[in-house]
This record gives sequence, structure tokens and C-alpha cells, in this order.
Amino acid sequence: MSINLKNKKELVKKYGKNEKDTGSTSVQVAMLSKKIAELTEHLKVNKKDFSTKRGLLMMVGKRKRLLAYLKGQNIEEYRDLIKKLKIRG
Repeated sequence: MSINLKNKKELVKKYGKNEKDTGSTSVQVAMLSKKIAELTEHLKVNKKDFSTKRGLLMMVGKRKRLLAYLKGQNIEEYRDLIKKLKIRG
């Protein structure tokens, strides 16, 4: 269920500043968004999987904190990222 190496490299290439930029806020938010989408699909089928639901809620919280940090640091990058990821209305 986790992101495989090929998908991770594609996300880093698309959202990072270079190919080795795995720690930037944009890349972390993109990876969390991918994992959140996968877990959401899993929970649609397995409604009683409460441990996965807890993990999903923790990931959503972490993504929210990272986006708040990015918004405070660089508002233009924040707006561009939420537009690319199609999150936040």
C-alpha cells in the first residue's frame, strides 16, 4: 500500500527542486497526498479497519501542518502546490 520507488521518484521529479530533493515541504505534501488517496480507497472497501483510519487521520494532520508551514514561508509555492494537487477546494 505504500508508495513504491518508481512512484516516489516521479513525485520527487515533479514537485522537488531536483532529483534528490526528497525532504522539501512540497515533496512531503505530495507523497502524503498520494498515500492519503490510497488509504481512502482502502477504507471505502474496509469500513471497520480502524487502525488504518487512525493512520489516515494522522497523515491528514501532518499534511495540514506542512501546508500551514509552507503557507507561512512561501505563499506562491503554497498556492501552486494546492492547485497542482487539487486539494483545498
